[in-house]
Amino acid sequence: MLAAGAVAPQLSTSVSAAAEKKLSKAAVKYQNTSNNGKDCDDCLQFIPGKIESAPGTCKVVEGEINPHGYCIAWVAKG
Repeated sequence: MLAAGAVAPQLSTSVSAAAEKKLSKAAVKYQNTSNNGKDCDDCLQFIPGKIESAPGTCKVVEGEINPHGYCIAWVAKG
């Protein structure tokens, strides 16, 4: 019983860390240009940079994201 109790906190930490890992640009077919008018800055997942034209980040894709880029994880803002 004690061993199971000691492992449970480590397991939940591992699951949380895995859930926070972002996808690679290759996995989502990221490109630095828009696709049929769909831009990253119009996506729900996009986190803008400090100024409008600066690169931002993404909630699900790793690395720097061009506001006028696109990937298959694109979701229209509501």
